[in-house]
Amino acid sequence: MPTASVSKTAQTSALFASTLAFTISFAVWTIFSIIGVKIKDELNLSGFEFGLLAGTPILTGSLIRLTVGVWAEQYGARLVFTLLMIASAISTYFLSKADTYPMMLLAALGLGMAGGTFIVGIVYVAHWFPKEKQGTAMGIFGIGNGGAALTKLLAPVIMVALGSWQGVVEIWAAALLVMAVIFWFTTKEDPTLAERKARGEKPAPLSKHLEPLKNVQVWRFSLYYVFVFGAFVALALWLPMYYTKVYGLDIKTAGVLGAIFSLAGSVFRGMGGALSDRHGPRKIMYVTFWVCIVTLFFLSYPSTSYVVHGVNGDISFSFAWGVVPFTALIFVLGFFMSMGKAAVYKHITNYYPQNVGSVGGIIGLIGGLGGWALPMLFGLANDFIGVWTSCFMILYVLAGASLIWMHWTIRKMEHRIHPVLREHKYLAEFSDTDHKKK
Repeated sequence: MPTASVSKTAQTSALFASTLAFTISFAVWTIFSIIGVKIKDELNLSGFEFGLLAGTPILTGSLIRLTVGVWAEQYGARLVFTLLMIASAISTYFLSKADTYPMMLLAALGLGMAGGTFIVGIVYVAHWFPKEKQGTAMGIFGIGNGGAALTKLLAPVIMVALGSWQGVVEIWAAALLVMAVIFWFTTKEDPTLAERKARGEKPAPLSKHLEPLKNVQVWRFSLYYVFVFGAFVALALWLPMYYTKVYGLDIKTAGVLGAIFSLAGSVFRGMGGALSDRHGPRKIMYVTFWVCIVTLFFLSYPSTSYVVHGVNGDISFSFAWGVVPFTALIFVLGFFMSMGKAAVYKHITNYYPQNVGSVGGIIGLIGGLGGWALPMLFGLANDFIGVWTSCFMILYVLAGASLIWMHWTIRKMEHRIHPVLREHKYLAEFSDTDHKKK
């Protein structure tokens, strides 16, 4: 928690630099959303193989989140953030030299370290702001998810201009390396780390950071994040191909339309953080799940032709979402996912202010694993079911399961709390664990 001596200028500078660095990192992390379409055609990959390649960086970025989150708390988020960007930039460059599918998978594993910058940045930003402003600050930082839109908008144009996907990879690698240098020389150690060093305190042991992971509540938050973040990443990777295959669009147009979803799922995250600060994150999660469930119901409906045997002969008609209404629904889905992402991390700083790195790390890990697994599930569903909208059917079930678990937990909690306390304005922020402690 920052002290009152921290200047507003220092806070703003830390937030701006972190958000810009995360934006570039996320652009690299989701690079396969564009170049993967070209690689799929070049290597004649199946739906599952494409999903595996696109999801491999997501796997790495997810698995390392707990570890780098703890390191950020122990050794300083600024140092860990910079090292992750440098390591990812090197791996990204090597991807441009890969000429076989196994080599691409190997390079993609290293490239995925860019995804670990999220939890490190969350730790860094949270330590610069007081609790009542952390939701807004982390929401603004989360706008860096818009890096996915940056890739969709710029990568197709560059790829066509250069005539190869390798050129895009080299430019993205250089941009990330330059950003790492800029970040290091324009930022300072966060106040929490600086105060700890001034007092001569040693980093807290690993066991203390991992202790909160025993709470079921942490794993419930993780399921929420699988939907609001994991599904967002999966769709950010999947939509360009969806547009090209379902609507027959070229990669430039598909990239622009896919960017609409990525922007909706990113730029409104700051709003989600501010609303979570004002109204409580649980209310935001309720709205998020309900709207997403309704939206996914419509998106799941496949293109269908009907024949009605009428009195005077057969009557035929069909139903299918056009590009415009489909994109509108996708925008709504992305908008409320951005609300949910901010609300989940506001939960973390409310319940576990001293363990943001470890708790946020495991939640980010599980959510990221969802982003890794879902593209493969989408591919498998296409290969075996043969319906393009099956990806939205999977997400409909996931959102429904999350809402049911959340509502069941809240109802169970309310029955345990004395009736007088039910009217307490902070009731929505209580948990089973909190009640037992009281």
